[in-house]
Amino acid sequence: MKFCSSCGASVAFRIPPGDTLPRHVCDHCGTIHYQNPKLVIGAIPEWEDKILLCRRAIEPCHGKWTLPAGFMENEETTAEAAARETLEEACARIEVGNMFSLIDVPHISQVHIVYRARLLDLDFRPGEESLEVALFDEADIPWDEIAFRTIALSLRRYFADRRDGRWGFHTCSVSLNDPPPGLIGR
Repeated sequence: MKFCSSCGASVAFRIPPGDTLPRHVCDHCGTIHYQNPKLVIGAIPEWEDKILLCRRAIEPCHGKWTLPAGFMENEETTAEAAARETLEEACARIEVGNMFSLIDVPHISQVHIVYRARLLDLDFRPGEESLEVALFDEADIPWDEIAFRTIALSLRRYFADRRDGRWGFHTCSVSLNDPPPGLIGR
């Protein structure tokens, strides 16, 4: 950040009084600009024993498979974000269920939240950010083509919970040193 979004003056990167971390501070109007982690919200849309995945039409990971997910918008709840992202990426309507996983991704300043969800019907198709969408059972998941570690972790935990017949809420962190998505859990 070079300029204050409040007044347009140049900003300095320093620790403001009463804080412990460096921030972008405007010495002209006094505004402290906080930069906080982004929330990525998604869903595991279920239909019978299958789940809906989207093949990405955008970078990063163009052509890889993922759950419908994306950045949360202002003035929406996390559940609303999950439903909106599913509608945008898969043109699918869902009933959002329980929060399933919360994964910290500190090296890119993100938090990923995934909900379980029920597809309301089979009327789905690729949205603008998807090349294709399809229902998969566990045996057919393209594990080596999963776009993100957080998605692979959530899917593996989902199928483990389903096998155990016991649904939980899962939290963890991922880092740059973690294995690629296709190798997680092998």
